[in-house]
Amino acid sequence: MKAIHKITVVTVTVCALAAMSGCSNMSRRDKNTAIGATIGAVGGAILTGGSGIGTAGGAAVGGVIGHQVGR
Repeated sequence: MKAIHKITVVTVTVCALAAMSGCSNMSRRDKNTAIGATIGAVGGAILTGGSGIGTAGGAAVGGVIGHQVGR
């Protein structure tokens, strides 16, 4: 079971990094929002044991915080 968890974490990380590589024409605020949402989703998933609601909630909160940074 731990091997599946590790594979899942690595896959999600690689997908997030691949998605972020397409952010070259985004504004600084857009990048902060995307990064905040990604970190929030990972944090929400970890804290709730992979719950979909926890992941979505973490992404929403992280996105809002990322959007407000540097204002």
